Amino acid sequence: MDRDPDLFPGFASHWIDTRAGRIFARSGGEGPPLVLLHGFPQSLVMWRDVAPVLAKSFHVVVMDLRGYGWSSVPTSRGGEAYTKRAMGADVVAVMEKLGHVRFHLAGHDRGARVGYRLALDQPGRIDKLALLDILPTVQVWKNIKAGVTPAAHWAFLSEPEPQPEEAIRAQGPDVYFESLLTKWSKSGALSAFGAEALQAYRNAWGDTSRIHAFCEDYRAGAVQDLALDEADLGVGRTIAAPVHVLWGDFYLTASAGSPLDVWHKTFAPKATGQAIDSGHFLAEENAEATAQALVEFFSS
Repeated sequence: MDRDPDLFPGFASHWIDTRAGRIFARSGGEGPPLVLLHGFPQSLVMWRDVAPVLAKSFHVVVMDLRGYGWSSVPTSRGGEAYTKRAMGADVVAVMEKLGHVRFHLAGHDRGARVGYRLALDQPGRIDKLALLDILPTVQVWKNIKAGVTPAAHWAFLSEPEPQPEEAIRAQGPDVYFESLLTKWSKSGALSAFGAEALQAYRNAWGDTSRIHAFCEDYRAGAVQDLALDEADLGVGRTIAAPVHVLWGDFYLTASAGSPLDVWHKTFAPKATGQAIDSGHFLAEENAEATAQALVEFFSS
C-alpha cells in the first residue's frame, strides 16, 4: 500500500478517542469553528482545495467519518453502528475535544446527511449548516420507490450482508468505486480527483473492513436513518440553524427537480441555495466556486 500524501500542509493532525474508536481529523486556521464532512466513497481528502481557503477566515476541522479514511471501523450488523445519529455523535466528540461546543458545519453527500441529522437532533450545536448535493434521505427513498430516481447504489449497497461486500471484492474495489466517481462526475472522467487523492481513496476502500463499513452506512440509510427522517417529518421538525444548499447542475438535478424546493418542503423551509457548475463532487470538480459559496454563507 502506498503511503497517503500530506494534502493539508500546515494543518495539525489529531487522533481523537470516541465511543466508535479513534477518529482522525486535521485542523487549521483561526476564527469561528467550521467542521467539514466528506462523502462516499471518499475521505477528508476531498476538502484539500477548499479547506485552505476557508482556513483564512475560520478554524477549519476536517475529519474522516467512522469507517472511512483513517478513522476506526466499528463492528456493525444491519447498519447499527453507522446511523447518521451515531456519526453525528462522533462530530460532537471531536469538536468538544478541540474546544468547540457550537460550530458551523458543511457536509457533502454522506457527510451532509450526518450534518442535517445532527442539526435536527442537537440544534444547539450548529450555528450554520451547508449541505452539498443531497436531498433528505426520506426523499431519496421516496423517489426510488416511485421510480423517479434509479435505485442504483442505494439499493445495492444496502442489501443484506454479505452480498454487496462480496460483489465489490469480486469486481475489484478500485474498479467499482472508480466507476462511481467517473459516472457521477460532470466530465465523466477521473481528472478532477488527481493522482494523490485517488491514491488516498484507494488505500482506504481497498480495506475489506471499510468496504463492509460503506455497506453498513447505506444499510443504516435504508432503515434507521429513514425511520428517523420519517418520524421528524411526521411531527414537522425542522432545522433551526440557517441552511444553505449547494448542488451540482448534473448529478442531483438529473432526476430530482429543484433540490431547494425539496428542502423547503421538508426540513429547511427557509434554506437558501445555489447551483455550482459541477457534477456530484463539488469540492473537487469546482473547488473555487464551492469555496467562494461557503465563505459567503458562513461569513454573512
